[in-house]
Amino acid sequence: MAKFRKSEKRILLVKIDAIGDYILFRNFIEVLKNSEEYKDHKIELLGNIVWKDLALEYDNDFISEFYFIKEDPLYVQPSEVLKLGWMLFKRRYEVVIHSTYSRSFMGTGLAALAAGKENIAYDYERGPVFEYKRQTDKFHTRLIQLPKEIFHEYDRNLYFFEKLLDQPSSPINGLSLPISKTTNNAILVFPGSSYYKRNWERENFLEIIKRLLTESSKAIIIAGGPSEVPVASYLTGHLPPSERLTDLTGKITLPQLVQLIADSELVISNETSAAHIAAACKTPVICIQGGGHFERFTPYPDTMNFRPICIFEIMPCYNCDWNCKYHNDFNEPFPCILKVSIEKVWLEISRLI
Repeated sequence: MAKFRKSEKRILLVKIDAIGDYILFRNFIEVLKNSEEYKDHKIELLGNIVWKDLALEYDNDFISEFYFIKEDPLYVQPSEVLKLGWMLFKRRYEVVIHSTYSRSFMGTGLAALAAGKENIAYDYERGPVFEYKRQTDKFHTRLIQLPKEIFHEYDRNLYFFEKLLDQPSSPINGLSLPISKTTNNAILVFPGSSYYKRNWERENFLEIIKRLLTESSKAIIIAGGPSEVPVASYLTGHLPPSERLTDLTGKITLPQLVQLIADSELVISNETSAAHIAAACKTPVICIQGGGHFERFTPYPDTMNFRPICIFEIMPCYNCDWNCKYHNDFNEPFPCILKVSIEKVWLEISRLI
């Protein structure tokens, strides 16, 4: 139907991934808005509600309309999906852009229902809808082929928009967030992530904080979202009272967390959004990681102008997509996380502070 109706100068960006994915993507919104081909188009964004506050704070100048969703509940709410799809369809988009490499069912479906005159996405080789690739490829008018040597998510975004805009290089080189840094010598500890089995053991974070309190004079801040309150409570409950220790877990907004990361001297984090935010704020960050998506999100490629310091122990099973072949205890982190030692992390912390 979209091929035969009159479209308007309007673009829809479909990006319903997690916070870290948004940080690795958001700089290209400005590139799109300032491009010669689309500078007179209105850009609308269909995003994940978990990073709504960040998008409104940092991308309001480039986006004319925002739509935010919770993806998982929609899978059992077909009427809500159709209602949302019909709303998007009526917007008469000239172009629908779904740049996520591992496309999800919901992202692919909503991009299809939006029915742009052009519907552009990646041609991918792995992901949750790969079983239905032949069918879902038909939802798009153009599929961009990704060279095998491009692996990191930022580089994938870069390549996508270079091909989309038909320009050999992007005017950006690395991540950035429009924040003003202030002087602060605090160390920020971010002990959680979106999945507990990808978290370094809480006992290890406890030992690191004890050493920081003993061997440095710096303030220590523990931070995270509401889901990280239990691990933060464990840490504060097993630490001696100290005026240098503050727990802000679950007590601040996402934009406030970004400012906190920007103002910190050092961030110590699992492989989660905090590491990408720190890189975008040019704050030194130690990222403790496993191998499920090794080099897709971290470590960063050498071409990036600011990179997290990643600490890991290589295993032959790296890049398993977190489909771990080891049947370790349900409550334990994955084996590749367990192998990262306290001494290896402390050695890097000592060097930086």
